[in-house]
Amino acid sequence: MRNEPSTTALLTRAAQGAESAWQEIFRRYTPFVVGVCRRYRIYGADAEDVCGTVWLQLVTNVNAIRDPQALPGWLATTAGRECLALLRDKRRQVPSQSDVVDRVEPAVDVSLLVDERRDAVRRAFDRLPDRDRVLLSMLFADPPRSYADISSQLGMPIGAIGPTRQRCLARVRRSAAIAALLADDDHRRSA
Repeated sequence: MRNEPSTTALLTRAAQGAESAWQEIFRRYTPFVVGVCRRYRIYGADAEDVCGTVWLQLVTNVNAIRDPQALPGWLATTAGRECLALLRDKRRQVPSQSDVVDRVEPAVDVSLLVDERRDAVRRAFDRLPDRDRVLLSMLFADPPRSYADISSQLGMPIGAIGPTRQRCLARVRRSAAIAALLADDDHRRSA
């Protein structure tokens, strides 16, 4: 069982330009940053924009972080500020009447599509074996669970978590519910 590198070691290596350290930081903390966005009710592309800005600021300011154990707090503060800035900017945008008229009809369709997709994923998830459902729930929890915690709770080697996750997600993608959803999407695009 391999130990995950400490935040201190990761930040030190990242500051030296080690891409693998950056990838591990992103893997470990992206769910956390997305969770901050959710608390501000920011989702989708807007949440991705906030995450991108937070990561850019971390890359720019990695040497300014004196206490690596404070990284989660730094990320939460930075993400919170970016969320507030995004919400402020959205309030300033006043749509014209033509913008409102053009957006009313598609908004209903988008909402229905989102609901359909959520239901399809839920059905596919519910058909997974219990152990796979528990693993995915732990991996996508907010705040994220560490691989060490997941390993001890499920009795699974840390090195098996990633490959097992990939197999679980592949099962979800191959499920009848997702296949039907993808077929509907293809049909909508061709219509």
